[in-house]
Amino acid sequence: MDTDRRALLGVDLPVVAAPMAGGPTTTRLVAAVGSAGGFAFLAAGYQPPEAVAAEIATARATGLPFGVNVFVPTPVPVDDAAFRRYAARIADEGRPYGLDLTAAPRTEDDDHWAEKIALLVRDPVPVVSFTFGLPPATVLRDLRRAGSRVLVTVTDPAEAAAAAELGADGLVAQSGHAGGHYGTFTPGSPTPVRPLAELVGPVVARTGLPVLAAGGVAGAADVRAALAAGAIGVLVGTLLLRADESSTSPTHRAALTDPRRDRTVVTRAFTGRPARGLRNDFIDRYEADAPLGYPALHHLTRPLRRAAAQAGDADRVHLWAGTGWRAARAAPAAEILAELTRPL
Repeated sequence: MDTDRRALLGVDLPVVAAPMAGGPTTTRLVAAVGSAGGFAFLAAGYQPPEAVAAEIATARATGLPFGVNVFVPTPVPVDDAAFRRYAARIADEGRPYGLDLTAAPRTEDDDHWAEKIALLVRDPVPVVSFTFGLPPATVLRDLRRAGSRVLVTVTDPAEAAAAAELGADGLVAQSGHAGGHYGTFTPGSPTPVRPLAELVGPVVARTGLPVLAAGGVAGAADVRAALAAGAIGVLVGTLLLRADESSTSPTHRAALTDPRRDRTVVTRAFTGRPARGLRNDFIDRYEADAPLGYPALHHLTRPLRRAAAQAGDADRVHLWAGTGWRAARAAPAAEILAELTRPL
C-alpha cells in the first residue's frame, strides 16, 4: 500500500488535502500540506485558466508533489420555464443586496474545459483528478503522455469499473458523507449514502486500482478504517476548512462553530447538483422547489452567495461541509495532518 501511494502521489503520508473549489483551497494550503509530508490538490473548478496557471507555477516552485482537480463538463440541463420559476421563487433573497435574480441569464458553460485541459497537457503536473464524470479517452491519453497520472472520482463500484476500463491510474472513492458536491455521474439518481469503509472495499475489489478514500472523515480513526478497507490514502477537506492556510470565508468559518448549526444535509438549492453542507434557512425554504440544473443554478445563485458571505449572512450562502464538520478546528494544516496520522 505504501509503495502504491509513493508511485501514485510521491509521498509517504496517507493524508491528502482535497480540492475545495470556490475559495478554501489556496497555494498556501497546498504548500503547507506538502511541507508536512502530505499530498494536496489545487482546485481548478470555477477559476479562469490564467488563475489556474498561476497557481500551478506557485505550487511547482515549492518542489513538492501536488495535483490539480478539474470538473468534467457533465451539464444537467434545466428548461427555461423551470429555471425562471426558480429564479422568481428565490427573488426575495436577492433584494437586500440589490440583486434582481429574476433577470439572471440561464448560463450553461463548461468551466473553460478545453483551455484547462490544454494548459495541463502543455504544462503537466504530477497528478490530475477529475470530478463529475469520465473525461474523454483522448484527454486521459494526452495527459498520461504528458507525464501526469490520472485519477477519477467515483461514488460506487459501477462508476469505478467504468473509470478503470477507461484507463485511469487510480480512483477517488467518494462517500455521500463528503462535504460539497457529490461526484456522482448521475446527479438525478445518486447512489445511496454508505460509510466510507463500506465503499472503499467493493471499489478496490472491483478494479484492483489504487484508491483514495474521501467523505465524512472526522479523525484518525476514520483514516485507519479507510486504510484498513484497502485505501492507499484518505482525502480530507472539511477538516481543513478552518486551517490557518485556507481561505474559507469568515462567514463559513463562523458557521462551522455555531452551535445552532446541528446537522449537514444534501441539497441542490444552491447549485442544481447534490451537495452536502450545513443546513440553513435558504435550504429549508427552497430545497423542495429547486430543480436539477447544473451549472445554471450555480450561476443564478452565485452573486447572492457572494454578497451574503461578504455580509456575514450565513443563511443565504452555501456552507459546504461533510458529516465530520464538528472536528474541524482552527490550526496550522501541519498540526491537523499530524493529528490524523499520529496513531499510524
